Amino acid sequence: MVMKTFVDKRRDVTKEELMDYVSFCQMLPGASSTQVLTLIGYKRGGVPLAILTLVIWILPACTLMGGLSFLVGEIGSANLTTSVFQFIQPMAIGFLAYAGVKAFKIAVKNPITQVIMLVTMIVTFLFFKTPWVFPLMIVLGGIATNFSNKRIPEKEKVKPKQIRWRNIWVFVSVFIIAGLLSETARKQEWPHRKAYNLFENSYRFGSFVFGGGDVLIPLMLDQYVARPSAPKFIDLKQNIIRIDRSELLTGAGIVRAIPGPVFSIASYTGGIALKREGKFIQLLGCIIGSVGIFLPSLLLILFFFPVWQYFKKFVVVYRALEGINAVVVGLMWAATLYLLKDISILHLNMVSLFNATVISGTIILLRFTKIPAPVIVLICLLLGLLF
Repeated sequence: MVMKTFVDKRRDVTKEELMDYVSFCQMLPGASSTQVLTLIGYKRGGVPLAILTLVIWILPACTLMGGLSFLVGEIGSANLTTSVFQFIQPMAIGFLAYAGVKAFKIAVKNPITQVIMLVTMIVTFLFFKTPWVFPLMIVLGGIATNFSNKRIPEKEKVKPKQIRWRNIWVFVSVFIIAGLLSETARKQEWPHRKAYNLFENSYRFGSFVFGGGDVLIPLMLDQYVARPSAPKFIDLKQNIIRIDRSELLTGAGIVRAIPGPVFSIASYTGGIALKREGKFIQLLGCIIGSVGIFLPSLLLILFFFPVWQYFKKFVVVYRALEGINAVVVGLMWAATLYLLKDISILHLNMVSLFNATVISGTIILLRFTKIPAPVIVLICLLLGLLF
């Protein structure tokens, strides 16, 4: 659609420029499709048009997902398993499993990436509730694939270039300030402390997610579902952001049925996170989640794009990305296994039968047919309505 609209019809960019944008955005954390469109706006009208393009692109999806948080909040997490949304949760697991299969074919191509993927899957599954496991595996994966220069040899020496660091300092400053405010709000029990925690969480997700929405959802699962259930947080459930597993999976499924980026699920999780604070604060949570998740993408684009031609010559970046992408695949499989262990699929009853059928059916439809994802979501909603 982007090629047809902005290359063939409007001629805002050339085909070569667009492909270069896509390659560039794949190397950055954040929402790749959002970053590509933001870059087109940046080329045509500088920073103001880039910001306007970003807002227009995310507004429909974030509005719909924010509205969904109010609907799910009214239904209640206890009733989701018997409502029209009851098959959305196993469907979301099917989507994540298929994404893992698809990513495996793209990112895991040699013995070292196979080892990285398997180690990541095992370690992440065993330590899913610990905060250090994701960043540690990403760092180790990037280091591991830099030990060999045979697969990706260095072709040329990179000449030093003057770089303007202003935008990256804005990015880092927001990251540090958000972290300090979040931690201070937690320790001093500020009023509406969850709003500060929510922005820090969303900004961190947008800063470190490589691989798009299919990687974002496992990180949210860790932050909002698994970690709050850890023993040290048992007595603090009312003081930290905690989202029910069924609520998160419902959002992860529905986001597939709407237009726009999967990252718009942050609007939904923001609303769900603050749903007990009142309707106005819940609406504020939707806005905080949306701003926090997409702001890093904008700041990274504005910093890295002007020096893209310089940075892309560093072979160490490509070698590191080879390992990071393998880690991402392992993370997706670990999240799939983590979700499967808490869903009924092996018992001899109708619930297990339906769940197993929906999960396997979702994977089969995605793999062997051209049925769009929104249609699969609608099918699962109809099943929930009928049964």
